[in-house]
This record gives sequence, C-alpha cells and structure tokens, in this order.
Amino acid sequence: MESLLRQLECFSELLAVSRSPHVRTWEPATVSRALQWARYLRHVHGRLSRHERVRLALRRLLKDGGARGAAMAPGLPDLQALGRGDLLLALRLLDNRALGPAACHRLLQELGPGGPDDPRDSLSARAALLARRRSAVRLLLGAVPAAPGGCVVRTQARLLLTRLQEARGAAHGLLHVLWGRCPRDSLLQVTACALGPPPREGHLHPDGPQAAPELARWLLDTPEVVEAFCRDLPAGLVTSAACSHPALARAYLRLLSQWGGQLLYDLPTGVWAAAADKHVSWQDLCGRFQSLCQAPPPLRDQAVATLQANKAQDGDFEVPGISVWTDLLLALGGAVR
Repeated sequence: MESLLRQLECFSELLAVSRSPHVRTWEPATVSRALQWARYLRHVHGRLSRHERVRLALRRLLKDGGARGAAMAPGLPDLQALGRGDLLLALRLLDNRALGPAACHRLLQELGPGGPDDPRDSLSARAALLARRRSAVRLLLGAVPAAPGGCVVRTQARLLLTRLQEARGAAHGLLHVLWGRCPRDSLLQVTACALGPPPREGHLHPDGPQAAPELARWLLDTPEVVEAFCRDLPAGLVTSAACSHPALARAYLRLLSQWGGQLLYDLPTGVWAAAADKHVSWQDLCGRFQSLCQAPPPLRDQAVATLQANKAQDGDFEVPGISVWTDLLLALGGAVR
C-alpha cells in the first residue's frame, strides 16, 4: 500500500510537470514511458474499484498524507481521477507547446488507433471526444461577429448544437456559461443560425433537431437573452428563427407590441420617437414588422393579427399621428393585405 501511495504521489507530480515548460527536455521514449505508467495506474484503479476496503484504506492514507503536508500535487486532484490519468496526461501534453517535435510525434503515435485489444484505441477515442468538446467551447468563447449565415457562423452553430446534445441535462448550464463569457453579438448570431431552418444542403447536424428545441427553451426562459435576441439581431435573422419555433414567434410579437407602446408622437416633427435611448426606434419597429409580414404563414398572419389587435385596443383610429399601430399599418400598406 505504501508503495502504491508513493507511485500515486510521483504520478501526480508527473501530471503537474506535463503542463510546464520542462517537457521540452522530454524524449519520445519519455512520452511512451509516461503513458505506459498512466495506463498501468488506470488498470490498478480498475482493480481497486472492485475492492472497497482497499480503496477506502488508500483514501485514508492519501488524507493522512495531506495532513502531513505530503498530499498529492495538483496534477492529480483525487483518486477517482486516476481512472482517467492517461487521458489527462495526453491532453495536457497536446496542449503544451513546449513539447518538442519528436516527442509530440511519438504522442500522436501513442494516440493513434490500435487493434481491438490495444489500450491506446480507447484512449484515442476518449481524447478525441474531449478535445472536440473543448474545441467547440473554445471556438464559441473566442468567437467574433461574422457575416450572418456565413460558413463561420454555420460551423459555430453545428458545434453548439453538437455540444448541447452531448451535454443533455447540463445544456442550460452550458448556455448560461457561454452567455456570461462569450461575445454576446456573436453568440446571438450563432443561436439564430442554429434555430433557423436547415440550409439547402441538409441539416446543420444530425443532432440539430433534438438540440434546437433545448436551445429555444433556454432562450425563452432567460428574459435578458430573448430580449437581446429580438432587439439586437437583424430583423431577417429573428424572423427566420421565429418561423421554425412558434413559441419564439409569440414571444417576439409580445416584445414588439411592448416596444411599440413605448413610442411617443412628436408633434413638431410629426414622427414617432423613442422615449428613452434603450427603446426601439420607429424605423426599427417598422422594419421588423415588415420582415414578419413577408414571412410565410402562419407567422405572417400572426404578425398582421397582432398589428390589427393592437390598433383596435388603441381605439381603432384611422387618422395618422394618434396610434402607432394605425401608422404602422398605413406604412406597411400592401404588406398587410
């Protein structure tokens, strides 16, 4: 047991070193030996998982070591992490630019597919999956606003839908993290692309139909996000997403009705003006309703019905300058017929 404890402490130190500049001195053989050691300890962890008494005794020893100042280094956070120690080591080395070309080449060979009984095969699959997930989140976190509907945004939308599908029950938590850390204009564009109809060449991703409703629910459940989505994105993008998601269409029309009610008629200039800087302008409101009225049914019919219902509730005036809804219907003209 004491021998195993020393091995765990040494391997924990190795994991910490794998993130440091010291790996520039590693030879290809060093990489192979480190991964072999990690696989051996993963095997040991698997055997320990079947012997609860031994596992508990080892945990007590680790705890006692921590009390004496000999706890495992930060490289291995706990005993459970030993079961994925080879994966942690491989990913840290892949991330470490200090690793020399020859050692990096050996690492890639170690990660390459092997036979059905080759332990490298499972490591390769797990490393690839985690790398894809991490790359997807990093790409979204570092994204900058791109051309709406362009290939960059479509790629980010695929990544987002794939990551949400993998996250399953944790999808809302992931989206809240992205909203708090991503460039928001970019995330809104990606969200609109992911919620819109699939491109002509096919679906965004096979997981899209399952993940898109989850994305829409998060959007609608977060007032700050849905308001920014409906206000800050171009009218065409919001209309496209609303066509595919009826609940989003209803929320969008409610917000447009609310924003229209905030406009005030300026008698000297004869125009509708926003009462505050944060309010939507007349031009923007008119453009958004025009986009909706050019959409296919049933969204177009819902938009026209909303305009007419608001006009009736406002007094059903026909004279310009009294009701913003009357003036909107007049401005839209043939679009509402």
